[in-house]
Amino acid sequence: MANNNSVTWKGASGKVYTYWIYSIPASFNPRQNGNYIYTKVVNNMWIPLYIGQGDLSERSNIDNHHQSRCLKSKGATHVHAHLNDSEADRTAEEKDLLAGHPEAYQPTGCNEKAGG
Repeated sequence: MANNNSVTWKGASGKVYTYWIYSIPASFNPRQNGNYIYTKVVNNMWIPLYIGQGDLSERSNIDNHHQSRCLKSKGATHVHAHLNDSEADRTAEEKDLLAGHPEAYQPTGCNEKAGG
């Protein structure tokens, strides 16, 4: 639900990940690596628009995100995020969530599939 402080997302593997909910614009301290999901609410459900990982202070700023135009056109209202220091774990989580939420890929979302 859209009014909670945290939300869980399930990957294709069945693993569940807990994220904190932030309204856009969100602000994080530099050098805080983690996973994030740009979202909007439709029929009281979170819809993933972009799933990613990296330095949250850079990646959670919608105005500086490389998919800024797409995210704004799709109506992104929140970013869900959590800290994750391990790059290998962040990348695996991102891949698992994208496999479980193909709607985050274009044209419904803003993630681009590798190779087109």
